[in-house]
Amino acid sequence: MFDFIIHASLRQRLIVLGVSLLLVIYGILTVQKMPVDVFPDLNKPTVTLMTEAGGMAPEEVEQLVTFPVESSMNGMPGVTRVRSVSGIGLSIIYVEFEWGSDIYRNRQQISERLNLVREQLPAGVVPQLGPISSIMGEILLIALPADPAKVSPMQVREYADWVMRPRLLTIPGVAQVTPIGGEVRQYRVEIKPAQLQALGVEREKLEAALRDFGANTSGGFLESQGREYLIRQMGRTSRIEDLQNVVVMVKNGQPILLKQLAEVKIAPALKRGDAGYNGKPAVILSVQKQPSADSVTVTREVERAMAELGKSLPQGVEAPQFLFKQADFIEHSVTNVQEALRDGAIFVAVILFMFLLNVRTTLISLTAIPVSLLVTALVFHYFGLSINTMTLGGLAIAIGELVDDAVVGVENVLRRLKLNSALAVPRPVVEVIASATLEVRSAIVYATVIIVLVFVPLFVLPGIEGRLFTPLGIAYIVSILASMLVSVTITPVMAFYLLPKMKQMGHGDSPLVVRLKRWDAALLHWSFGRTRTLLVGALVAVVLAAATIPLFPRAFLPPFNEGTLTVNVVLNPGTSLAESNRIGTLAEQIVAGVPEVTQVGRRTGRAELDEHAEGVHYTEMDVDLKASERSREAIINDIRTRLAVLPAVSNVGQPISHRLDHLLSGVRAQIALKVYGDDLDTLRGLAADLRVRLSKIPGITDLAVEKQVLIPQIKIHVDYEQVARYGVAPGVLLRSLQQMIEGERITQIVEGNRRFDLVVRLPESGRGLQELQNLLIETPTGAVPLSKLATIEDGDGPNQISRENARRRIVISANTDGSDMSRVIADIRTELAAKALPEGYFTSLEGQFQAQEQAARLIALLALISLTMIFLVLYSRYQSTALTLIIMGNIPLALVGSVIALWVSNQPLSIAALVGFITLTGISTRNGILKISHYINLCAFEGETFSQKMIVRGSLERLTPVLMTALVAAFALVPLLVSADAPGKEVLHPVAVVIFGGLISSTLLDTLLTPLMFWRWGQAPLERLLQAKVGPNAHESY
Repeated sequence: MFDFIIHASLRQRLIVLGVSLLLVIYGILTVQKMPVDVFPDLNKPTVTLMTEAGGMAPEEVEQLVTFPVESSMNGMPGVTRVRSVSGIGLSIIYVEFEWGSDIYRNRQQISERLNLVREQLPAGVVPQLGPISSIMGEILLIALPADPAKVSPMQVREYADWVMRPRLLTIPGVAQVTPIGGEVRQYRVEIKPAQLQALGVEREKLEAALRDFGANTSGGFLESQGREYLIRQMGRTSRIEDLQNVVVMVKNGQPILLKQLAEVKIAPALKRGDAGYNGKPAVILSVQKQPSADSVTVTREVERAMAELGKSLPQGVEAPQFLFKQADFIEHSVTNVQEALRDGAIFVAVILFMFLLNVRTTLISLTAIPVSLLVTALVFHYFGLSINTMTLGGLAIAIGELVDDAVVGVENVLRRLKLNSALAVPRPVVEVIASATLEVRSAIVYATVIIVLVFVPLFVLPGIEGRLFTPLGIAYIVSILASMLVSVTITPVMAFYLLPKMKQMGHGDSPLVVRLKRWDAALLHWSFGRTRTLLVGALVAVVLAAATIPLFPRAFLPPFNEGTLTVNVVLNPGTSLAESNRIGTLAEQIVAGVPEVTQVGRRTGRAELDEHAEGVHYTEMDVDLKASERSREAIINDIRTRLAVLPAVSNVGQPISHRLDHLLSGVRAQIALKVYGDDLDTLRGLAADLRVRLSKIPGITDLAVEKQVLIPQIKIHVDYEQVARYGVAPGVLLRSLQQMIEGERITQIVEGNRRFDLVVRLPESGRGLQELQNLLIETPTGAVPLSKLATIEDGDGPNQISRENARRRIVISANTDGSDMSRVIADIRTELAAKALPEGYFTSLEGQFQAQEQAARLIALLALISLTMIFLVLYSRYQSTALTLIIMGNIPLALVGSVIALWVSNQPLSIAALVGFITLTGISTRNGILKISHYINLCAFEGETFSQKMIVRGSLERLTPVLMTALVAAFALVPLLVSADAPGKEVLHPVAVVIFGGLISSTLLDTLLTPLMFWRWGQAPLERLLQAKVGPNAHESY
């Protein structure tokens, strides 16, 4: 097949060049349109169900809403986990499905199940499906300053709700816009029960009078004098005076107006969250993107929309400020990796030129880079993959190897052309080029097949790490396969055009190569007499390297450097929003005092449309940092120390890292210890005890128990005997209490495209413990105080109830201070095993480490399978266990350098480092294949016999391509080795460290040890191969 491809390419030279030029142009055009993101698609299919349930207590929400809905979700096909939080008046249920399942089908199934469960829910309570958003979805935070000294917070919030939000939602790719902060306008009617009684007006009459207030009605059509008129009754108004003068009823011919029975005013609606920006009140809009949308494009569109809106801001409203832009991190990351690609290509060119000392051969070899990269981009486009740090990383790691196939081919073609020009009757150039390319093509194909085989483990990695590294593997494999294709098509064609007419054809090797060959020859002659000593020494080095691997600290992924921080400040539940705001503002001001901080945005509590059931005691701050001398760890520790003065628990992390944690365990921290059981008090006690025990473990920071505590409640217990005596139905009493105390939304007042609620409730002053005792209740025998019908007490109850997989649970979350994650986990497990839990209670330890352990186990198993496959491929080629093992001997030799490189660079053993080991296996095997194949070819085609002289000749002739390919692959990684914590390079740095160290050691040791192993064990298999070479495939090279 390759014979045909090479000869066809050399015959149709112009077509080959034309097609490759077209591919390059098409590739460049395609790349410009491809979506750019920071990571591949990491969304585990999750559907969020939100149910607003007025002012219900968490126990009622759990019993009446969460439990029925949750029960109907369990047992659905493909569901892996159901989590729920029942808070005050709010139930949020997260239904997680298997990776790779279709989110639209999942939502369809959930909608069907919801239809079955709706009848079991309280009246007016309707579960809603959250929008399809992405785990990396929060791409923007926009702050609208709302300083009460300059502008009314109500006006700012209206602008955010009715101007900015609708405008942003029209942008393609935006899934949800959630405003928080400011004040929502509400028309409030605060009834005076004493007035109602004095004037003899029933509350139902008041509500009936308000129900149709401010509405327009229709009057049909009127035909008159040949024309048609539309009749409208116009009653719409939003004037407060019109509302105050509504007639409730007429007594003795005298109208009773609303203002006689209640205080009517425009007031801010009750809110469960607030926001601040740089220490001042603000409205913050969080913009979520759809899973498939391109973050950078969506961000640019939002910026354009903001610029347009900024031209016509209402009086007193300041211009919106961007608080957090994921696009900045994406662009930084992608630019950094693109620079690594560019610098890698420059390193490749320099090294090639040093070896070949020839512009033409260097140019032919370098052609492989742009063609292979752009072919890979076309494949990505076809499979719908995005440009991200992992796909670019695969290319950055492969860039050194892209030229390998071409280098090996060009070097052989050049050597054969030089030998041909020295002949008395030179053969035709086309024939020489074709045979020289075919001579090394077998080695190239086998080396490439092995590299592809090595990457198989990446494609079966489960969960988030599979999602993260599979695109890297695809990029690597596609680009390597493309470069192999280039080496048998474009490389021979360019060699035909550029090499034969070269002036330097008669010249020997470059000075560098001459010196290296002299050293190598001397080294080989010296080593043949010391074979056993050298092989034993190498074995000891390999065993020592392997023995140190278990001593490495473990990590899931290296820490990212996002340039922004997320700081959580959590007070005790039961704290009021005003107090939480006050402490949140203090925290803002404290964090703003850190020199590197440029701006701070704060969100306290929960926004109206938010998918998180945070209470008003919870504050999240987004902090932007500028570059400085101090490391990120030092800045984080500084913030932690400064925040320690507040009466709150603080946790410092980074937005994307936090979301990855959230995806893995449902908790925003690296380690999540979940305690399951039925009784909330017991769960709280167990969690408090575990927290004390875990706090003694070195390396744990940010240790916090989920805030499931008792909060103050006013409980009104109906006295059934008394209620019966006064002739009141208990249900009617409870409903009227709910309407008066919590308030009831009667209708909406429409003003243009804006809608505001009209609410009837007791005034704030009438809702205290003492006032409720005296609240007048209408009965058939006249009005009586509430204390006659019910007992009112000051009690307590839980603030929220979390459930997972149908059991109540409480979470103890923690981060590590950067020390060895595996040691911390082992300590936690020992601590858990030391003390048994009560019957029916159990714990589960989850988080990043769990993913790391599973992935490491799987990679180890798959690595064995992949090594077996490599062995079989090589054995099928060489028909000898000895030769196969000599070639595979390069793998342990590479291990030595990798382990040293990891120790020197102080890297933990992360999934990224394991991916480096996988890549290295393929690259290091290639050197052995090139050498052994050449030894066999020398004996088969050039009259050599098995001797030290033949081994030295073969080693020297293969020295240039072996050293060149290894050094090119190693030095192409230099851009990823330096600036380890630059955005985008963090995940790729450990991969580069492992490959660089391994390549250096395997190349140096291979130069010495492969010839020795062949000398010691290669004679018998060589002779067997030469005997088998007689017959139809006698001309086929190895």
